[in-house]
Amino acid sequence: MQLCYFTAAFFSSKLQNMLHLRILKQINSVSNLISLRTVSTQKRTCPLLSVQPIRGLVDEKFQIDVMNLPPNQKVTLHSLHQSEDKDFWEAFGHYVSDKHGSVRGVKDESFGGTYEGIEPMGLIWSMRPIPGSQHGLSGHLSQGFSQQTPLATSVIERWYIAPGVKRVSIKEKEIRGTLFLPPGTGPYPGVLDLWGSGGSLIEYRSSLLASHGFASMVLEYLTPNNLRLEDTDASYFEKAYQILQSHPMVQKDRLAVLGTSLGGIITLSMVASSKVIKPQCCVCISGGHLMHFDKSLSEFYAKMEKNADKLRVNEYNQVIYRDLIFSVSRQSFKVDVGRIKCPLLLVNGDDDQMVPAVETAEDMEMMMVKAGNRHLLKILTYTDAGHLIEPPYSPHFRATNFYQPWTKKRVVMLWGGQTKSHAYAQEDAWKKILAFLWQHLSAPVASF
Repeated sequence: MQLCYFTAAFFSSKLQNMLHLRILKQINSVSNLISLRTVSTQKRTCPLLSVQPIRGLVDEKFQIDVMNLPPNQKVTLHSLHQSEDKDFWEAFGHYVSDKHGSVRGVKDESFGGTYEGIEPMGLIWSMRPIPGSQHGLSGHLSQGFSQQTPLATSVIERWYIAPGVKRVSIKEKEIRGTLFLPPGTGPYPGVLDLWGSGGSLIEYRSSLLASHGFASMVLEYLTPNNLRLEDTDASYFEKAYQILQSHPMVQKDRLAVLGTSLGGIITLSMVASSKVIKPQCCVCISGGHLMHFDKSLSEFYAKMEKNADKLRVNEYNQVIYRDLIFSVSRQSFKVDVGRIKCPLLLVNGDDDQMVPAVETAEDMEMMMVKAGNRHLLKILTYTDAGHLIEPPYSPHFRATNFYQPWTKKRVVMLWGGQTKSHAYAQEDAWKKILAFLWQHLSAPVASF
């Protein structure tokens, strides 16, 4: 069996990533290795690995082709990535070359590995930490890749930021964030980007949005210097919105708000009730209306702390938030989504273990039907997708370590999602989010 080795890199805070891809042949004996080399020498050919494009954005598909293999050769494609934390991730698929000695990722099926079926991007979204591997098919490699000599290798770069995109640090009074501006003279439609309760300044989605033509400002609202949770209220987000709106490179009447998880809750709360935040459209990913953000983050988290007994822990000691969110919603006002006046895209996974996504979407729809603004709502619900629906072609995390701001403790959080289904959700949702933003911010839109 032969292994194609493919090295890739993804840059998150550095806005770039490197990935390695290689082809390997399992060596059962020395003569087997010599036989392969003899065949290659006699034909004056050697296995060729092609990955195109060799450099591109992380949401751009690439095509993998392997040529000059013996016909019906068992071959393993293996990808390797080193993260910013210096740990390694890998994925691999088991293939069989066709009668011409070729493997083409866009049409050929993987018979095993970390993914199965025709999955051109499976070497990315099925990545998992090393060590940890499963038994592979007979004649294929499933572990010990670093001990094998690859027949061919390729290094590709995957970027979260396109050439020419400008990064502008925002530090105005207590407001902290980063504005990414597309290449050119502008002005551009703007997006205020709100992440969830994980904290810190997470830039890669905004840089990717700027790479697609939007002036995107990601806001830090949980950990800015000298800013307490008691001070982070509606006015903080209103001031950030005004900073984006007043920037000379931004079209002030072509703005959107995009939020994930807690950022989605804040998005719905602000768009429904703020007299300042009046976007042309908004996107809520894995958020909802069950908890209204109307005062400060401190009071918001106090509601959760009062209902901490509703947290569930499964047999793997993973924390499940769904019931807590339900409990809080029975004791406090929901966001009055009937007051929303702009188009709203709601993106959910039905295996979300953080937010009761399906129930939330159904209740929001009923409220908006009653209020007469149901025509503004578009719902995307993905089967077997979890909470962390992000830009596509990234590894799936069903559970991770998580810092709870209201307890100041680290837990293992269950986010949900099945890897293949979640990968599909990320790819499809990202296309539709971009199309939705272009549609309502008056720019040309591609059909997907």
